[in-house]
Amino acid sequence: MRPDDRNGDKPIDERPLRVLVIAGSDRRQYNCPGVDSKARAFMLRMADRLPAEWEIDYEDLGNVYGRSIIRSCNACVSTSMALCCWPCNCYGPDDRREPDLMWDLDLYARLDLADAWAIIGPVNWYAPSSNLKLMFDRLVCMSGGNPREELIDHKDPELAMRLERSPEWRELSRNHLEGRTAAFWCYGDGGGAEVGEDGRPLVLRHPAWFDPAREPFADDRDAYGPLVWQCRYSGIEVPDELWRHQEFGQDRTYSENQAEHLADQPGVYAAFDGWVDAFARFVGANGRVPAGRHRAHGHQRPAHRWQDLKLAWRDRRMRLGVPRAGSSPAAQQEQGLNHDTGWNTHRSEGEKLRDPRTDRRPDEKR
Repeated sequence: MRPDDRNGDKPIDERPLRVLVIAGSDRRQYNCPGVDSKARAFMLRMADRLPAEWEIDYEDLGNVYGRSIIRSCNACVSTSMALCCWPCNCYGPDDRREPDLMWDLDLYARLDLADAWAIIGPVNWYAPSSNLKLMFDRLVCMSGGNPREELIDHKDPELAMRLERSPEWRELSRNHLEGRTAAFWCYGDGGGAEVGEDGRPLVLRHPAWFDPAREPFADDRDAYGPLVWQCRYSGIEVPDELWRHQEFGQDRTYSENQAEHLADQPGVYAAFDGWVDAFARFVGANGRVPAGRHRAHGHQRPAHRWQDLKLAWRDRRMRLGVPRAGSSPAAQQEQGLNHDTGWNTHRSEGEKLRDPRTDRRPDEKR
């Protein structure tokens, strides 16, 4: 059945089981690829095959021209775990300056509402697609993120560092989506007719530099290992049988291995349907997952204009080379580590290096 977000407010025994299926390819026909992805076709096939009494939510992360994109994680957690807020407050919905697809699609709430996730995507250069990696990077906050941004004045690094070292932090930091199930179906194009009999790309000018025996994975499903282990680290179960890889399109060009060609390739749909059925059995047996204490569903973003003004003053001080006393930027400046002052923060290091008017680093010999 179609998803009804209002069911997320009901007691657990009064709502249907809910699944979120995500197509993780970067391709969409409404951008320069001009053709929809196989991940999208698999996503829709899965939605039709799952039990009719379940709520089936799904989303295609492919890049649509003119639409917002998934913004990258700013790595707040590396400053302090308490600076990484749940759900992410680095960005927000309908933001003109930094439009973000995670918020515009309400993905934090939809991931929260689902009892299980099914992730479908290609292997791109021995790794997940860019959009899947971006999405999971932005989910670092589900693993211990700060659910109370008012304690750090929205985004104050010094307050976050202090909170992280306080006894209160132990109660706040938790796995916010723990208990759910995630499954991964990744696939590859089998070389796209680019690989020779010796396992090397045909167009290499220096074949000795490429040793096929040293390619990263014995099992190509391991390309999605970082996403799988992030889930497991965050208390989300990924059963080994629900983490699979399928290769198809061997000896075909990429143009001959589109979604419309899947039915012509023996075993592809049978393998995929087997994974979907295994997912349905496992998730059905697990049942519905209790909501966490701090939910993304129904989350009300607090106003933070005054806090932003204070952070803007902090920013101006750093540009002028006068960071807060006792802060990490002050310590780094004192030790001569980063040389990161100046009014124009958009100016790149490459521009500075090429500008004869720019002062050299203090420790550089003249």
